[in-house]
Amino acid sequence: MRISCLTDLLASCLYSAIILLFPSHLAAQGRDTVEAEGRLVTLSEVVVRSGTDVAGFIRRVRTDTTFYKAFRNLRVLSYQSLNDIRMFDRRGRLEASLRSRTRQKAWRGCRVTETLEQSTTGAFFNQQGGYRYYTARLYDGLFFSFDTVCGQHNRVAEARRTLTGKSGLDRRKEQLKMLFFDPGGDIPGIPLMGDKVRIFDPAQARLYDFDIDIQDWRGKPCYVFSIRQKKSLGFLDRDKAVFNDMVTWFDYSSFEVMQRRYTMRYDAGVYSFDVRMEVEMSKVGDWLYPAVIRYDGEWGVALKGREKGLFTATVYGISAD
Repeated sequence: MRISCLTDLLASCLYSAIILLFPSHLAAQGRDTVEAEGRLVTLSEVVVRSGTDVAGFIRRVRTDTTFYKAFRNLRVLSYQSLNDIRMFDRRGRLEASLRSRTRQKAWRGCRVTETLEQSTTGAFFNQQGGYRYYTARLYDGLFFSFDTVCGQHNRVAEARRTLTGKSGLDRRKEQLKMLFFDPGGDIPGIPLMGDKVRIFDPAQARLYDFDIDIQDWRGKPCYVFSIRQKKSLGFLDRDKAVFNDMVTWFDYSSFEVMQRRYTMRYDAGVYSFDVRMEVEMSKVGDWLYPAVIRYDGEWGVALKGREKGLFTATVYGISAD
């Protein structure tokens, strides 16, 4: 812990020195653009003066596992969560909702969820007591385990996502998890998607503006990496760009993801989505975890209909076995 604190202190001092030497008003005046592995990246003045290795920075972004690791940590931690799920009709009117407070108990590789409080409106559940909505099923799959499950771990290398052996709704849920946890990676099985999500590849990178800055996030210095769809795109190119934007805050010293937000849109007729997601991280000791997760989106599959939902999960009371 002392080493970690010293590292944070040194990073903060370096960041403060950069800001003092190169004030924020210079950043607006002295931005620079460099080429890194086939893509143009705009740097703020602070980043230029810091001597950041841009190509190395992009590689670290592409290979980052801290975001997914934080979610994996929830499989081995005890915690409570506030859950707010709202479903809307085609006109945007509230159709059904669920609010609850749950507690997960985790011990020796096992975990179980218990509901402490719950209220619903509308027909949130079907006659068999199951969820009526795909969005609610996805949420359940991400955060709940009402039956005790064991063999849980947080090792990222042993938790590769795959569509092998999955079909129907389970397959669609796995594809949405890929979108959620690995934006910019391959997502097989989505009709006509091709390589449209591979935003770091040169063929797709030309559709976006890449920016690197250094800013405070909750009192901590962070790299801010932004990817935004170019405003000058023509109609055909706009159809090839799945991401509207993605902004990620990386801790300046540890390079852990502290916050990420992104919006994505795709429509191939048989499969479509229009989603906005945001995740804010917190840390207890060495445990990085998603403290607030927000999702606001609409997605649909041919013959299954479309649905529009919004959910917010707030995680607190973290403790380890």
